[in-house]
Amino acid sequence: MSKLNALIAGSTGYIGIQLIKLLIKHPNINIKYLCGNTSKGKSIDTFDKSIKKNLPRIIKFSNKLLKNVDLVFTALPNGEAQKLSNNLLPNNILIDLSADFRLKSIKEYLKWYKIKHSSKNNIKNSIYSLPEFSKKIINKYKIISCPGCYPTSILLPLLPLIKSNLINPNGIIVDSKSGYSGAGRGVHKKYADKNLYESLSAYAVGFHRHNSEIEQELNNYTGKKVKFSFTPHLSPMFRGILSTIYVDLKGKSSINKINSKLKNFYKDHFFVKIKPINKFISTNDVINTNFCHISVCKSKFKNKIVILSVIDNLIKGGAGQAVQNINNYYGFDIKKGLI
Repeated sequence: MSKLNALIAGSTGYIGIQLIKLLIKHPNINIKYLCGNTSKGKSIDTFDKSIKKNLPRIIKFSNKLLKNVDLVFTALPNGEAQKLSNNLLPNNILIDLSADFRLKSIKEYLKWYKIKHSSKNNIKNSIYSLPEFSKKIINKYKIISCPGCYPTSILLPLLPLIKSNLINPNGIIVDSKSGYSGAGRGVHKKYADKNLYESLSAYAVGFHRHNSEIEQELNNYTGKKVKFSFTPHLSPMFRGILSTIYVDLKGKSSINKINSKLKNFYKDHFFVKIKPINKFISTNDVINTNFCHISVCKSKFKNKIVILSVIDNLIKGGAGQAVQNINNYYGFDIKKGLI
């Protein structure tokens, strides 16, 4: 097939830059437009010197550009992709990396994001697309909503285990630590008093926006009312997420059954790797890749286990997930643009 033409809106942020780097390598995609507001007229290598490919200069987004592209990637602030979605043409597929189409309830979206949704009718045309779970139905939708970075690291290990009744759906504790790139380019101003490079900070304790997304997907997929506590932390590293998840075993479940279930569930999913029991893993294992590594570890309590999950927040938790979704949508080799 001929190459798919792509437009990237929000091309100069951390996620936008990472997306460009991946799409450059994709043999089936041509980057036709790079869009931005304050960066209009600049070359993308102004923002990242490692991008050597000759790409179009950054222009301001206009609806007239939509007629010339197949794929519209949005790495924009929350609220912007929903506006853009109202002008999509029949030939466009929207791949959104913001939160605009993650929540199916407009009331929940307003509650957590303090924005009144301006594209309610398009919510039904969208899919929350964690690639390992949406592959078979993704091409029925015109709007692909990519999960958040924290939820990706949490949902991948928990969904199969809760669904199969191997762990207690109540009392789950999630402690996640992220590189500061997850807060975007404005992180240095936003956390000017936090000494980003030498300190570890908890934030949004109990009320991080991703709570709503995690709860929605856990409940919808498992058919259970899942209760969990989630605390995010900003870590003195640029990229990567480590989620440490504390769960209670259910019934006759055991650490061996847990590990076997995860290995069997993900045996045909290239980008999820289940490590040996008690394997200590780190973000360094997955940096600059689209992989998620998961390790099941013993607890000092007989009826509890600790699950470790690591991803690169900019790739598996962001741009890589977007590319993986496109590969699923068009039936491309899952590794294209990602290996």
